[in-house]
Amino acid sequence: MAITFTTRVPEGPIRGGVVVVQEAFGVTDHIAEVCGRFASAGWIAVAPHLFHRAGDPVVSYDDMSTAMDLIGALKAEEIDQDVDAAFDELAGYGYGPSGCAIVGFCMGGTVAFETAVRRPLGAAATFYGGGIREGRFGYPPLLDGATALRTPWHGFFGDLDTGIPVDDVDALNAAVTEAQVDTRIARYPDAEHGFHCNDRPAVYNERAAYDAWSRTLDWFDLHVDPAGEQVAGPRG
Repeated sequence: MAITFTTRVPEGPIRGGVVVVQEAFGVTDHIAEVCGRFASAGWIAVAPHLFHRAGDPVVSYDDMSTAMDLIGALKAEEIDQDVDAAFDELAGYGYGPSGCAIVGFCMGGTVAFETAVRRPLGAAATFYGGGIREGRFGYPPLLDGATALRTPWHGFFGDLDTGIPVDDVDALNAAVTEAQVDTRIARYPDAEHGFHCNDRPAVYNERAAYDAWSRTLDWFDLHVDPAGEQVAGPRG
């Protein structure tokens, strides 16, 4: 089954490409809106639909049972194939690895981290990605790959996240300082899991979301080289 992408292209000058990795609920309206926000900031944004093998559903935020079933069916190697296909899409616009970034939310945050270990890119960002001490989705624990990061990586975590203990975040913060690339973690004392998603009023934290978004754009601007590795002519 062919993978589907949600793609947003800037109307003006382009700063580079970014792969946006979904939450546990699929490529929701929020993820599509994030892609649009990146495009408004000058980035070609491509979100791979990781649930395409299951019919590409979008799950309600209050239906964790269905979301967990879909996540449980994912395999790390298939996720990697889908992420790599998204980077191939960006290559079609002329942007190679150093001209691209990756960002992920929730389960996508874990994928973004593991991609930053697997591939050298311009930059990566993780919003509340779990699996720090115990691997998820077929990936090893984040701590296992911390020193092997190949891409500059920035993590964003809320101290009130009941699924990602603060002690785990602190352990990850200590571990990534040994990586051979630039790394950083921001913690938000009053933020819960999903704090960036404005479609979830129960957990949305406007201050933390604004700060993390601003830091993400700054991180990408700092590390992504849109002029590097022009791999193909831009799409028409």
